[in-house]
Amino acid sequence: MTYRIAGLPLEPFAHLIGADDETLQRHNALRQTAQTKPGAPCRVTLEDAEPGETLILVNHVSHDVANPYRAAHAIFVREAAQAPATYIDELPPVMASRLLSLRGFDAEGMMLDAAVTQPGEAEAGIAALFGNPAIAYIHAHNAARGCFAARVDREGEIA
Repeated sequence: MTYRIAGLPLEPFAHLIGADDETLQRHNALRQTAQTKPGAPCRVTLEDAEPGETLILVNHVSHDVANPYRAAHAIFVREAAQAPATYIDELPPVMASRLLSLRGFDAEGMMLDAAVTQPGEAEAGIAALFGNPAIAYIHAHNAARGCFAARVDREGEIA
């Protein structure tokens, strides 16, 4: 199977990193401190923050399409994030041990199929969804809270 999972670019969140509480409030964001690990998954680094580490909780449009599947939800961005992580043919740490909702979309952003995977089953779910050649990409969401985890893109042919 060949797929790519990348963290979100840091640039759209850069103005929030280190911002004071008033600035965060103007952007409907807030600073939180990670209490446990796992518990606060960063969408840039695709890792859980360490206990005591600060993150920005902010609303993010994860599926910016002009159809009923447009989606936005709260996400975490670590204040210490430096650059987006990229994983080829492997799951990022934040996805490997979580219950996930995988949503397969066509090139126009319409959902064609979906699956819920238990911890350790995400790769099989990705392969099954990409078994449909009409699925252009997959959005992974943390099933319990429903928040966007990462986008999964095809990287060549799926075996």
